[in-house]
Amino acid sequence: MLRRLLVALAAILACATAALAEEPQLTPEQKAEIARLEKILASLEPQRGSVLLPKAKARLALGDGYYFLGPADARKVLVDGWGNPPAAADGVLGIIFPAGKTFLDETWGAVVTYEKTFYVSDADARSADYDQLLNDMKSGEAAANEERRKAGYESIHLVGWAQPPTYDPARHDLIWAREIRFGEQTDNTLNYDVRHLGREGVLSLNMISSMSQLAEVRAAAQALAKTAEFEAGSRYADYREGDKKAEFGLAGLVAAGAGVAVAKKLGFLAVLLAFAKKGLVFLVAGAAGLWAWMRRRFGRRSKDLDLGASAAPSEPSPEDPPPTDRAA
Repeated sequence: MLRRLLVALAAILACATAALAEEPQLTPEQKAEIARLEKILASLEPQRGSVLLPKAKARLALGDGYYFLGPADARKVLVDGWGNPPAAADGVLGIIFPAGKTFLDETWGAVVTYEKTFYVSDADARSADYDQLLNDMKSGEAAANEERRKAGYESIHLVGWAQPPTYDPARHDLIWAREIRFGEQTDNTLNYDVRHLGREGVLSLNMISSMSQLAEVRAAAQALAKTAEFEAGSRYADYREGDKKAEFGLAGLVAAGAGVAVAKKLGFLAVLLAFAKKGLVFLVAGAAGLWAWMRRRFGRRSKDLDLGASAAPSEPSPEDPPPTDRAA
């Protein structure tokens, strides 16, 4: 489905390049694809302010700078809008976007999930060798790509760290980013991972964008991490002797972020058991950009570009961040 969209939009680009003086005409198939995407966009129900995540015993203090789409809407975006495998939406609690932006714009989206890993010790914060881990992660590509090809998806190549893993011992946030190439794409995909550690598990904000937006997504990741907080009793600092502990540390969380197949190859059996998702969530970089170009070219505008404008505000939070433009 996504491949059909890319082919259709690429054809429009070719027409525009070949005949700048003549407006290209949309085919019935292209018009149908546009209508399908606009229908998805119109069906979304954004939430703002303080968003509760009952399954994680946590909340997000999003303020006016971001909006949140719940599980059903997140599935629409990830699977129907971005063309990810259906399994990529399993267990997803929602997805966060900057205010005024949609899944059709050249922007980031943060996929929210929670894993009940139990208490993850941060004792390896200083000793973890992330360069060696990166090499090990790359070694798992061949087997994972073979499975993707069988399923009809493009291969994935891990180029390297866009930001090496860093840990905030005060907030218990682990943040890192990978540069990833899908197939023959020219603008590589940027996958920013934010993990907020709790007493019983880990809240994950997986930010999806392209490498051309690295600077703003790096800033957004730092700001977005501060919006996540576990409820009293479930915070990292609430750990008590006798609580069940995870069988891996921070390095295991980074390995898990590369997918179950890689975690298995690296010998992180405990990670494999804790993170049962079958695949990663990825935006195939370029689809949203081509859509944005086409919308500008033909003067098309989404009726509700700022999805949160007509939504009733959620419960206010005294810690809500101020409004931001694209990325905080």
